[in-house]
Amino acid sequence: MKILQCTIPGKFEYKNADYPQLLEGTAIIRIRRIGICGTDLHAFQGSQPFFDYPRILGHELAGDVVEYNGDGDFKPGDIVTIIPYFNCGKCIACRSGKTNCCAKLKVSGVHIDGGMTEYLRVPAYSLVHNGGLSYDELALVEPLSIGAHGVRRTQVKAGEFILVVGAGPIGLGCMEFARIQGGKVIALDVNEQRLDFCQKSLGVDYIINARSNDVFEQLEKITNGDMPTVIMDATGNLTAINNAFRFLAHGGRYILVGLQKGDISFSHPEFHKREATLMSSRNATRADFEYVMDCMRKGLIKPETYITHRTHFDRIKSQFESWLDPANGTIKAIVEVD
Repeated sequence: MKILQCTIPGKFEYKNADYPQLLEGTAIIRIRRIGICGTDLHAFQGSQPFFDYPRILGHELAGDVVEYNGDGDFKPGDIVTIIPYFNCGKCIACRSGKTNCCAKLKVSGVHIDGGMTEYLRVPAYSLVHNGGLSYDELALVEPLSIGAHGVRRTQVKAGEFILVVGAGPIGLGCMEFARIQGGKVIALDVNEQRLDFCQKSLGVDYIINARSNDVFEQLEKITNGDMPTVIMDATGNLTAINNAFRFLAHGGRYILVGLQKGDISFSHPEFHKREATLMSSRNATRADFEYVMDCMRKGLIKPETYITHRTHFDRIKSQFESWLDPANGTIKAIVEVD
């Protein structure tokens, strides 16, 4: 079978590999769709934390069950997606139901080889029934679940002002689910194309270009002087993360959904006087996946809106780098596998 391996930052190679062996408690899936996400792009650039090379990328997946050896109700031919965060089931996080932040977590395409391949062996417990959704829709469940999990962590309330920093796919998911919860969403980004997408395609309430000299003043005006009670960072950019602390309302919550390699810094007195809450959001749970899929079926989210680029597995190597160029307007690239 054919695989695509990121051998070093900036370089892909197509190779042949053996068909995976079915083991107890696993399933073999035939990959049909691969979504390209920020993690894949950062890995290609060499800026992804917790990452080693060479690596087969890809964890936003949809496919068909080919073989199954598990306790669930799956069978060959079933169309599925997977929860690509493989947990130990024994650590304190797993015992608390927080399998998304397992102490020994192995994320497909990050810590272990992922889905840029024709066939992939996964733990049987990671499979998710399609629930009537298409391959394209299923490939978007995972990235949208990241946003859904972050919004659930912040406990967004109707009428709150939610500032989402970063209008990439993860940030867009944060905006969508904050909107569904009744939040008044403010999108902050440096890319005018993405801000335009937020307003015209997602119906985001307010947009601000982060390059403006008066971001603070614009936020004051939008929030009637209160400032946002929830800030969600989806950039993974150190400057953006540090800057956003000053935008937080008194009593507010700041959640880091994006991830970067360095140390964050902020004024302790300013943070303390707000009695602010700082938290992180990692991955998602099965409950988040099910919630996202339910929102898709109800038409609360339109996955097709996100897909701006499409290619075949055989052409990833030649097209991947172009998706890094902001001028190309990439929101979500989808790879089709025969």
